[in-house]
Amino acid sequence: MFPPPLAIFPQLARRRQAARNFLTRHGGLLICALFLLVGLDLAGDYGWGLDEAYQRRNAQANLNYILGQADRVATPVYLDRVFGMAFELPLLLAEQALGLTDNYSIHRLRSILTHLFFIVGGYFCYRLAYRLFGNRLIALLALLFFLLHPRLYAHSYLNTKDLPFLSMFVIALYLLERAFRRDTAGAFILLGIGVGLLTNLRIMGVMLFPAVIALRGLDWFCAAGPTERKKILLTAGLFVAAAGLTLYAVTPYAWANPVDYLLTSLTLTVNHPGVWPQLFQGEWRLSDELPPHYAAVWFGITTPPPLILLGLVGMALTAARALRRPGAVLRNTRLRFLLLLAAVFLLPPLAAVLLGSNQFDNWRHSYFVYTPFVLLAALGLGGLAAARGRRRWRAGLYGLAAAGLALILLQMTQLHPLQHDYFNFLVDRTTPEYLRTQYKMNQYSSSHQAALKYLLSRHPGETLRVRVAQRLQQPLSPAERRRLRPAGGGRPADYVLSARLSPGHPDPAFNSLYRRPYNNTFTDLRPLDAALMPPAAVAAYRELYAQALAGEPLVRADYTVYRNGLKLAFVKENCAARDRIAWFDLKIFPQRPETLPPPLRPSVSYISLGNEPVQLGAVCLAALRLPAYAAGDLMLARYNLGNYGPVGAPEWEELYSLSRPGLAELIAEYRRQRGAAAALPFILNSVEGRTEREGAGAFDVFIDRADGRNRLLYAKGDCSPDEYGAPVTLHIHPENRADLPFYLWKSGVDNRDFRLPLYGGRPGGECIAVFPLPDYPIAAIHTGQAGHWEVNLYPSTALDRLRATYAALADRQPNRRAAFDLYWQGSRLIYLRETCAAADTAANFFLHILPQDAAALPPERRDAGFANMDFAFERRGGHFDGKCLAAVALPDYPIATIRTGQHIPGQGELWAAELAGGR
Repeated sequence: MFPPPLAIFPQLARRRQAARNFLTRHGGLLICALFLLVGLDLAGDYGWGLDEAYQRRNAQANLNYILGQADRVATPVYLDRVFGMAFELPLLLAEQALGLTDNYSIHRLRSILTHLFFIVGGYFCYRLAYRLFGNRLIALLALLFFLLHPRLYAHSYLNTKDLPFLSMFVIALYLLERAFRRDTAGAFILLGIGVGLLTNLRIMGVMLFPAVIALRGLDWFCAAGPTERKKILLTAGLFVAAAGLTLYAVTPYAWANPVDYLLTSLTLTVNHPGVWPQLFQGEWRLSDELPPHYAAVWFGITTPPPLILLGLVGMALTAARALRRPGAVLRNTRLRFLLLLAAVFLLPPLAAVLLGSNQFDNWRHSYFVYTPFVLLAALGLGGLAAARGRRRWRAGLYGLAAAGLALILLQMTQLHPLQHDYFNFLVDRTTPEYLRTQYKMNQYSSSHQAALKYLLSRHPGETLRVRVAQRLQQPLSPAERRRLRPAGGGRPADYVLSARLSPGHPDPAFNSLYRRPYNNTFTDLRPLDAALMPPAAVAAYRELYAQALAGEPLVRADYTVYRNGLKLAFVKENCAARDRIAWFDLKIFPQRPETLPPPLRPSVSYISLGNEPVQLGAVCLAALRLPAYAAGDLMLARYNLGNYGPVGAPEWEELYSLSRPGLAELIAEYRRQRGAAAALPFILNSVEGRTEREGAGAFDVFIDRADGRNRLLYAKGDCSPDEYGAPVTLHIHPENRADLPFYLWKSGVDNRDFRLPLYGGRPGGECIAVFPLPDYPIAAIHTGQAGHWEVNLYPSTALDRLRATYAALADRQPNRRAAFDLYWQGSRLIYLRETCAAADTAANFFLHILPQDAAALPPERRDAGFANMDFAFERRGGHFDGKCLAAVALPDYPIATIRTGQHIPGQGELWAAELAGGR
């Protein structure tokens, strides 16, 4: 009736062995699936990061451009255009496909998908570790070290910038190892696609381009013969083509001008223009003044110590193997890859230090270096395990690694959902408020959601009014939202919620309402009417108040603004409840932004800082600190502070000059004369400009050259917000095309379109804006607002240069006489008509240059055989004393023939002349 035992036990043994083999082969996949199940349950526990709303709007702007609903990628913040959308666009499409509209559902979906991609990155880390070390246990430990970094785990729910780049970086490294191992065309094409997507997410991904080319170069050097070298060149070319095409295809901002995209992105990576206060080792510093060890210290105090030790061992082993057998670097693919991992971990942070890059928000911009460090740690673990060769030693070592992971998991559980503020034992985690006074916390303000939930649990059944200092609306469930009411605008608040500690706060106060293990909450919960500050902070504010009153005010309004050195104090006597609901905004316009790289000039017009007041008895006071290098103009503004940040139009705005009060005087003079000078701009001291105006409701536009500065001043009285908000076109025509970036030589125009609010304000209802001009000689400026008005300006300096050119013409003997006398002098061609009317220069000028060697022409002109430098007279010359004169810079290659003249499109040439080359 029953089968004999011998028939059963072998079957059980086979099944047990099959199960063991399954777990061994698919352990990494099972761990990832377990993390995903846990992640689905935890996704709603993490708050909304500060950048998430911007990222969603940027994705929508890119989608509108792709669908043809916009003529350009118009992101709310200019700098955000360069951020790749290869991850954000799928998030947006998923959100729209599911028809989600409320913040709670949208954030939950985004958190789940971002965390899922993080887990996918972990799985590729596991696969790569197994490929490198051939040990599944070490690969599983590498996977767990990857997934159980407390800060990265929390960011995998709320950071759609740095964490997708980290995950894609793992995938790209896996594809790189796979491509060199298989050495097939398909593998290198797939690698190119991966690197293109990686570079889209963050331009730092471009570092893998030279890495792949260098490794292919080593392969070419060691190749056995010409056939193998041809294959290497082919695969390298396919990689570059696939990477470039992928990057271009998934980056809408690059479609119009790929060169501008690359230059802007790389410049931002080297030195981001934003300057923010950072609390580091107990001292507030601006982000561009941090010490070189800033990122290294943050990495060291926020990474689990077991991993740091193993990673250092792995780097030491890699260096020892390379030094012991340097020749193997040429042929040993695995050793080369390990050296690449060490280079990727060390070189980007080192380059940031050497280039003086602007660093902020701990080491989150370098999160991607964690992947190579995990793999080096896996190498270190494997090296230690093989050092003794005994089973007990290996079992003990693996046991210690597992115990370290268990301890990390325990700490993450205790910190949940605030793992993004994890610190290891290298810093003091037990002294009350120590961490909060030493390091900047909660840079993404994601603790706000947990703080709001805590308040609701602390006051069950009550409806609370909570004022949030940040411009951030946390995704709460409908039931939770019904129990919260907005504060601000004079309405009293039960609590103030703030995590943004500006440098104006000498020592902010925090109470103990919201405690967690290791005191890692770092969200300030304080009752609005009982905000306590420690005595040292009160004394510091009172000293600042006394210093402020001793000086002369910059602005007199509901708050009076004083300056004392690099500190600005906003003071309100007899401060009422409504006066406390205020936000002070400061825009610093650099004195010489024209020294910045051209792609960045429209985006770094100002540095913005902000703060809100505190109350000392009957006085309200806020403080802001200027950067040490601050020079130029300040725009000071006061806004009402709502539940989620500044709301509405400013209560007042004032423009103040740090380096030249003449600008403020100029604006005051404009206000006095605007009634009498409604049709034409006035001329005052350093302001110049000859203007031809078209359109109604135009701005007065001046060129300001005082103190060696070169700027445009836009001014208009009784200006509406719509007039102020309309985009401004600004086309700058240099006297010499060579002064432009090389990619603008063909057009000959420096296009710097912008929006007035980025460069000014509306003090008293007038529109005022100051735009920095380049420092090269300008022949003409064309600016305006489409559909409203336009104006041409000719700087008086350009007219002076024309007169000087005329005076320098040698004995007035032209090289060729025609409707215009033509002078070929050095590298310039000069057009002169001694007796000239405006009609003589109304027609366009054509200028065709035939080189002695056609190879000197740009590729797009080689079929035509000549360089086309047609121009409008007003852009290259001008009228003076009844004369017309224009000067055009010629190319620097040898010229065979020049053919020039005037023509009317559709009607033919008016005149033409030729000049022989050889000069």
